[in-house]
Amino acid sequence: MTRQTNIMIACGVLIVLFAGGLRQSFGIFLNPVSIDLGIGRQVFGLVIASQALLFGVCQPVAGLLSDRYGAFRVITAGALLYALGLWFAGVSTSALDLYLSMGLLVGVGLSGATQVVVLGAIGKVVPNERRGTAFGIVISAGSIGMFVFVPGAQSLLDTLGWRGSFSVAAAAIAMIPLVAIGLRAAPLAESAGPKQSLREAVSEAKSHSGYVLLTLGFFVCGFHVTFVGTHLPAYLADKHVSPQAAAYALGVIGLCNVIGAFIFGKLSDRYGKKNLLVVIYFCRAILMSMLLILPINDVTAILFGICMGLLWLATVPLTSGIVAQVFGTRHFTMLFGVVFMSHQFGGFGGAWLGGYISDVTGSYDLMWMISVGLGLTAALLHWPIRDAPLARLSQETAKA
Repeated sequence: MTRQTNIMIACGVLIVLFAGGLRQSFGIFLNPVSIDLGIGRQVFGLVIASQALLFGVCQPVAGLLSDRYGAFRVITAGALLYALGLWFAGVSTSALDLYLSMGLLVGVGLSGATQVVVLGAIGKVVPNERRGTAFGIVISAGSIGMFVFVPGAQSLLDTLGWRGSFSVAAAAIAMIPLVAIGLRAAPLAESAGPKQSLREAVSEAKSHSGYVLLTLGFFVCGFHVTFVGTHLPAYLADKHVSPQAAAYALGVIGLCNVIGAFIFGKLSDRYGKKNLLVVIYFCRAILMSMLLILPINDVTAILFGICMGLLWLATVPLTSGIVAQVFGTRHFTMLFGVVFMSHQFGGFGGAWLGGYISDVTGSYDLMWMISVGLGLTAALLHWPIRDAPLARLSQETAKA
C-alpha cells in the first residue's frame, strides 16, 4: 500500500478510536444518570436504543453523502453534532433532555463520525486482497478506544461526576475534524470503480440473496453488542461484582477485540468471510449461555469480557468486506450503510429490551436466553451466503 493510503488508514484509526471508543463507554453512566434524574433503567436503555436507531436510519444517507461529496465533510458534520449532544447531555435535567441529547444529536452525529464512513473512504483506495486486513485494523481502533475510554470514563465519573465527564468527552470529540483532513484524498463515487447509477446499485443489492441474509444477520450483531455495552455493568452490579471489575470487564472487551478484529480481518483475506461469520455468531451463543450456568464474580466477569472481546466487532471487517467484495466500492459506503442500519435496529432492540426485561422481571436472565437464540439464528443465516464478486465487476474492469 502507498504512503498516502497508510496515512489515510492512520487517520481513520484515530477517528474510530475516539468516536467509536467513547460510544462504548455509555453503559458506565446507566446507574448514576438513572439515579440522579430519577429514571429507571428502561428509560436510559430507551435513550441508548433511540440513539442506535437514529444512528442506523441516518447511516445510508451519511454513506450516500460521503460517496458523493467526500468523507471529510460528512465526518466533520457528524463530529460536531456528536460533541454538541454530549455537552447537552451533561446539562440534562430530565428524560426528555437525554432523548434530545444522547438520543437525537449523538445518534445522528455517530452516523457521520464513525466506522462506516471511514471504511467507505479507505475501502476505495485499498485493493480487495488487502481490504480485510485494513478494515480489521480500523475496527481494532474502536476497540482500543473502548479499552481506554471505559476505565477512563469510570475514573472521570469518580472524579467529576457524570455531568463533568460528558463535558470532557464533548471537547475530545470536537477535535475529530482536524484528523479527518487526512481522508480528503479518498476518491468520490464518480472515480471509484465501474460506472453504475445509484438506482442500479440498490436494485442489484436488493435482488442478491447474500446481501439480504447479511443484512438480517447484522441485526443480531447490533442486538448483542448494544445490549452488552449498555447493560453489562448493571448486570454485573446485580451479581455483586465490584464497580472496578465491571468497568474492566467492559473495557477488556475492547482490548481483546483489537486481537479478534485484526485476526479475523487477516484470516478473511485468505479464508471465506461468511464461514468466519458463522463461527463468530455460534461462539457468541455458546459464550452467552455460560453466563446462565457459571457463577458470576469479579474473575468470571473479566473472563467473559476477554472471550466476548475476541468476538465483539470482528464481524464488521468481515461483513463490510463481503459488501465491497461482491458489489465493488463505487457505492460501497451507501450499501454498507444500509446493512449497518439493520445492525442499529438490532442495537435498539438490545438496549431497550434489556432495560424492559430487567425492570419487569428483576433479572437479565431472559435477555441472555434471547441473545443465545439470536446468535444461533445468525450462524444459520450466514451459512448459505454467496460472497463471490459479481460477474459485472470483472467484465467492466476488462472493458476499461
